[in-house]
Amino acid sequence: MRISMVSEHASPLAVLGGVDAGGQNVHVAELSAALARRGHCVTVYTRRDNPDLPVRVPMRAGVEVVHVDAGPAEPVPKDELLPYMGQLADGISADWADNPPDLVHGHFWMSGVAALDAARRPAGSGYPVPVLQTFHALGTVKRRHQGAQDTSPAQRAWLEPNVGRSVDRIIATCSDEVFELAAMGVPRSNVSIAPCGVDLKLFSADGSAETRGRRHRIVTLGRLVPRKGVDLAVQALKLLKEQGIDDVELLVVGGSSGPAGLAGDPEAQRLLALARELGVEDQVVLRGQVPREQIPAVLRSADAVVCVPWYEPFGIVPLEAMACGVPVVAASVGGLIDTVVDHKTGLHVPPRDPEAVADALARLLGDPQFAAELGRAGQQRVRTRYSWDRVAADTEKAYNLAANSGALRGALRELEGEAL
Repeated sequence: MRISMVSEHASPLAVLGGVDAGGQNVHVAELSAALARRGHCVTVYTRRDNPDLPVRVPMRAGVEVVHVDAGPAEPVPKDELLPYMGQLADGISADWADNPPDLVHGHFWMSGVAALDAARRPAGSGYPVPVLQTFHALGTVKRRHQGAQDTSPAQRAWLEPNVGRSVDRIIATCSDEVFELAAMGVPRSNVSIAPCGVDLKLFSADGSAETRGRRHRIVTLGRLVPRKGVDLAVQALKLLKEQGIDDVELLVVGGSSGPAGLAGDPEAQRLLALARELGVEDQVVLRGQVPREQIPAVLRSADAVVCVPWYEPFGIVPLEAMACGVPVVAASVGGLIDTVVDHKTGLHVPPRDPEAVADALARLLGDPQFAAELGRAGQQRVRTRYSWDRVAADTEKAYNLAANSGALRGALRELEGEAL
């Protein structure tokens, strides 16, 4: 099967940890690679954000990344990219020429806009290319939690639901998303579920662990933006200290990749100011970005990984921690409800509740045997459910459903033409 992926702001080649580089980049890269292992040919279309990037970059056997000129060839915040989606569709359509793919899979709502635009244009197939969509995050959820701080363009309020109702099939990443989609008018029958996955060759409990700076280590990993809730972990340090549990360091991985580094990262500076205010500055270590191949050693060095965002469409970090045998303290939101099983592979806490985070950490730090049991169960769960090969197989089923419906539409259009 010839598959086109569209990921307008999240290139599978990007460095992770920046404001707009995170789980979606990993998802697109790993899913594409896993589909290629299953014999498919995958082309990923993303926006050129650097004039020196070549048009085509082979990522691995069966996967190629195509950089499309859409807007200025420089980094642009993702919420400012909507005006360039027509140009992205132009580039995709031109690259297809008279040999369109068997289907196109959009990632994020703006990619869905571009994918639908390109797929509806005349092509050699005689019928529109089937379109599938993974949203990764929904505007309705973002507005609910961020309110006036939501920087999404106003058009998202109607364009995103239109994408959901127009594509041939939606691939949701968790069960919670299905209910959100239903509220947008998307029929349940038009939704498949295929979660994110984890690279089990890279992330495992076997291997070296980074040296700690204190007796206990807590790790947070990901983009440094307020909604990720890293400040809750900083507040939890203060509460643990009040309980007499003070030989603990919080290692924060992620942040700006700009020339100023963490010194120019507003969220990093906010976290440091909060740590100073709470009297735990000496316990907080801001590492910045870490090469992906070094992350397993960082995770294996932790007593617990804290993942407590305000909301989370899925969340790959808990899977990576579980694969390394580390228990997770997770906010009971979105996809984390599915991946982290409370009191089996980690501990759930209410969102935006630093006291609950501190209590969960105190339980894990005070009961190493319980923490180890959670870690072993997490490993088993990830191995049986969240390998990328398993995710690719689930995704392929959704592709076949959409492709079959597309072929049926084409046959009907041919019959209509003969009747005329």
